[in-house]
Amino acid sequence: MRFEIEHSTCYTYSNVVSLGPQTIRLQPRGDGSQHLLNFECVIEPTPRLMTSIMDLEGNIVTRTWFDEPTTHLNITTRFSLETLRCNPFDYFPETHFEQWPINYSEDLKEHLTSYLITEVPEPKIIELSNELATIAKFEALPFLEVVNQYIYNEIKSEIRETGSPQTPEMTLSKKRGACRDMAVLFMAICRQQGFACRFVSGYQARSVPRINERRYLHAWAEVYIPGGGWRGYDQTRGQAVADAHVALAAARIPKGATPISGTFVGTKVQSQMDVSLKIHTI
Repeated sequence: MRFEIEHSTCYTYSNVVSLGPQTIRLQPRGDGSQHLLNFECVIEPTPRLMTSIMDLEGNIVTRTWFDEPTTHLNITTRFSLETLRCNPFDYFPETHFEQWPINYSEDLKEHLTSYLITEVPEPKIIELSNELATIAKFEALPFLEVVNQYIYNEIKSEIRETGSPQTPEMTLSKKRGACRDMAVLFMAICRQQGFACRFVSGYQARSVPRINERRYLHAWAEVYIPGGGWRGYDQTRGQAVADAHVALAAARIPKGATPISGTFVGTKVQSQMDVSLKIHTI
């Protein structure tokens, strides 16, 4: 599938501010599942210095620094991209991964340790994780499907444009959450059984639920499967990720995949953020 995307974020400030360094994670990554054809990032006011780097998690990150005071910050990205993975199960997992409990090889553990660590979960998360493992008959890939389907069926998807993800316990208790909340819940349940998971921000071909015509950034989770690499699961669809998703950034915790982060300094300043997202698929 081919994507043509234009994404604009406009911050306006009630008084003049001095912008601190800004970190932008809006350039899609390149891997075996997607190929970036072209990319443009336009920033106003023009930064004194702008550079692109690869962070520790393999994401392409743009860093900017500014000199002049301003009352606004506009960031617009435009790109064309082809997604390549029509079949989300185009791999054979290594034999040892299908055994229970989940046990990564020692050399993999050295690289995956940070993706296995989770906050001490409440008993409800532990209980649910064990219950879903029983339903999956303690088989690795069926377990991932069972967890994804559980969240899809039991948690009502909603739109919440700003704010950090809810805790897994809160999402489970409220039975509702945004895509990022559902992804964090999936990660907590899976990590409890020894799966290495990470949080992904990006776009999807069409929004679910279709509340209105506005488009929003999306979030889902990935699990590391020996023999398959990082594989995505979308909790708002109850499906494994294939060619209808575009990944921007992935990280051990959601903060590491934040699309735009930075600071400003000013006196008695109120800020407002407006977002415009246009997605066209072929």
